[in-house]
Amino acid sequence: MNTFLLALLFWATVALGNGQTSRGLTVDSHDITVLLNTNESFIVFAKEDLTEPVSVRLLKEHDDHLSLDPESFTYPAGATGNQTVVITGLRAGYVAVTAVDGSNELIEDVYLRVTVAVSKGLIYTSIVFGWVYFVAWSVSFYPQIWINFRRKSVEGLNFDFVILNIVGFTLYSMFNCGLYFFDTMQDEYESRHPRGLNPVMLNDVVFSLHAMFATIITIVQCCIYERAGQRVSWTAYSLLSVFGVVVVVSASLAAASVIHWLDFLYYCSYVKLAITIIKYVPQALMNYRRKSTAGWSIGNILLDFTGGTLSMLQMILNGFNYDDWASIFGDPTKFGLGLFSVLFDVFFMLQHYVFYRHSRESSNSDLTTVTEAPNQTPIEPRHETSEKY
Repeated sequence: MNTFLLALLFWATVALGNGQTSRGLTVDSHDITVLLNTNESFIVFAKEDLTEPVSVRLLKEHDDHLSLDPESFTYPAGATGNQTVVITGLRAGYVAVTAVDGSNELIEDVYLRVTVAVSKGLIYTSIVFGWVYFVAWSVSFYPQIWINFRRKSVEGLNFDFVILNIVGFTLYSMFNCGLYFFDTMQDEYESRHPRGLNPVMLNDVVFSLHAMFATIITIVQCCIYERAGQRVSWTAYSLLSVFGVVVVVSASLAAASVIHWLDFLYYCSYVKLAITIIKYVPQALMNYRRKSTAGWSIGNILLDFTGGTLSMLQMILNGFNYDDWASIFGDPTKFGLGLFSVLFDVFFMLQHYVFYRHSRESSNSDLTTVTEAPNQTPIEPRHETSEKY
């Protein structure tokens, strides 16, 4: 009996020591892109001197996407050298590579996210598309601001669209800033998505904050320029009340530790998605009722159409290049929202260039009010041509 206990204690000590030792291993990169039928390599090395040798076996999420050479090796105790592993791309897609030691215990810091791509040219094209649509969407706010400034009037710009925009971009900024700047949010995201990448990049933060800034400028213009009695509708106020209840309740639950603050950010993002779906409707209805697009900048629509089209093209390119069609059809939210926005842009272009093309020079109601000065010859009113964007 004593012999059995001693043997059990010995093997437990060995396993514990091996587990402690294997935690000292890591890799030089956790993200690698390799083209089909080409090779890339990564290095396994020890962060500190190992007290015992470690047997390492690499595991692939999908066996048919890539090969590893070698797939197993032993890292000697006290070694200062590195173990190079060669990756060969066999089939396009995403593959997670992990490692276990001789006791089949996971070696936590030895993992890779491998992307097998069809073409390097498509990778660069996707990057260019990304930057172009980022610039197009960022600049798209300013044609409306400029036309408001030139006319000293916001008549023709629907206030429901503006108020829904500022709420949506505020919630979007909260989501992006929360995941980008706060460690507690990042730690929670990592615990839910082990070895996953943070979905929020710096350009996401910059875009959302810039969109808030530009929309605030538009709101100020709505307050100081001629608006011909326009106001936010009760329908918009009702929708905003519902959205406000969702945000306040979820924030209260997070503050009471019923849900995590990351869940609160997700709820904010869901409200933003809902706003994206409905925010164009008030402007389209207003244009229809006025039978005019005067005061509504077509430049905003053209830039938004450019950005949305390139965004969808980028997703299609990535789907082909990485054999990742599931990102489009398996989870169609992003692609569907982009398509929805582009279709609305097409409708706005039809309103501007086809349906109401003869009314672009003046709106149904006067864009400019002419006041007659006392004791002077009345000045004949003239029709002002709105800026075309």
